[in-house]
Amino acid sequence: MAQTTETPPADTPDGRAPRSPRAPRTPRTPRTPRIHRAWFVAVVTFVTIIGAAAFASLPGLLIDPLHREFDWSRGTIGFAVSVNLALYGLTAPFAAALMDRFGIRRIVAVALSVIALGSVLTVWMTAAWQLVLFWGVLVGLGSGSMALAFAATVTNRWFVARRGLVTGILTAAGASGQLVFLPLLSWLVEHHGWRPAAVTVALAALAVVPFVWLLLRDHPADVGLAPYGGEYAEKPAPVTGAARRAVTVLFKAARTGPFWLLAGTFAICGASTNGLVKTHFVPAAHDHGMPVTAAAGLLAVIGVFDVVGTIASGWFTDRFEARRLLAVYYALRGVSLLFLPMLLAPSVHPPMLFFIVFYGLDWVATVPPTIALCREHYGEDSAIVFGWVLASHQVGAAVIAFAGGVARDVFGSYDLVWYASGALCAAAALMALVIRRPRTETVSPAGA
Repeated sequence: MAQTTETPPADTPDGRAPRSPRAPRTPRTPRTPRIHRAWFVAVVTFVTIIGAAAFASLPGLLIDPLHREFDWSRGTIGFAVSVNLALYGLTAPFAAALMDRFGIRRIVAVALSVIALGSVLTVWMTAAWQLVLFWGVLVGLGSGSMALAFAATVTNRWFVARRGLVTGILTAAGASGQLVFLPLLSWLVEHHGWRPAAVTVALAALAVVPFVWLLLRDHPADVGLAPYGGEYAEKPAPVTGAARRAVTVLFKAARTGPFWLLAGTFAICGASTNGLVKTHFVPAAHDHGMPVTAAAGLLAVIGVFDVVGTIASGWFTDRFEARRLLAVYYALRGVSLLFLPMLLAPSVHPPMLFFIVFYGLDWVATVPPTIALCREHYGEDSAIVFGWVLASHQVGAAVIAFAGGVARDVFGSYDLVWYASGALCAAAALMALVIRRPRTETVSPAGA
């Protein structure tokens, strides 16, 4: 029988059996580096918030100098501060949506430039309306565009694990800015006037812009990484209609009870910190004979312990129920404010130092559990929802910043405002306990 010879397939000239078709290659999850890029992004965010926080150190230092130079009432100056604080808050939810549309780097770089512009223009002001425009509107819009919603956006995108801790660290950046700049600014105001202090703030904001543009990245996928503690995901497409989305999220969240409780408690938080202590503590202490530099030094010490307290609060938030933490924080803050009028004196004494340490630990310890509750109830919309909650924080701060100045003009003392704020903190503690735990299927306002 003739032997037949098979011809090898064309793709196997050596006569070996052909290989089976290769399956399509699936995208491989990028390998996580030893030190994850997310931590470098967190460091850049921390430094950026410190640079922007320089202006937050200034209002309390300028009330008396502006009152002496221009003969503006403390109520007028307090109104400019209140415009700044209100816009800081009201801009935040739109800024969070704009970051989704145009990217974090662009929005933050523009915001820092606006802060610098508003601060340097105050050097040439001669009328109260210019104070409101430069100090209130421009700096308010700029600082609001990179407010705590900036920290929330970075945390949500770059971290899955350690979110509470990172939130605490980034929140503490504002206090760190106060710690870095307040002693310097108070010395400048005391020895060289308020104008060099305003220029220093402008330069600090501009100095951070190159760090933002060169080192900050919008999303882990931009550098081929998964978020820290999570799985790789492609960068989402830019979200159009930023303003419409911010308003839509507000209307959805406003149909839920937790939103109003969070907004109410955070309004009291802002009233008792930025609106009252940060704005009026220095002039109130000066009323009792304490030098401005000494009072500013005490605020800087608050900044030191705020860093510790806020980072610790982030650590606690990863381990304990957020609403109970909030109740404890507000209750302790209220008690401390009730004692403050009895502690103000011409010199610094041990009871005042105890208040400063105690109050500093509680200054913005409320932020990590508040962001955690927003995340639990509102899921992917949590950064924008927190932006609106932050707006209530700043509206509360604005009301007290103005009311505190008016109370000082009318009664010649800040005592009434301290006592009222202590009572409000007690109410906030009760409101925090009322916030219900989210249902497992509730991940957005639409489903709440």
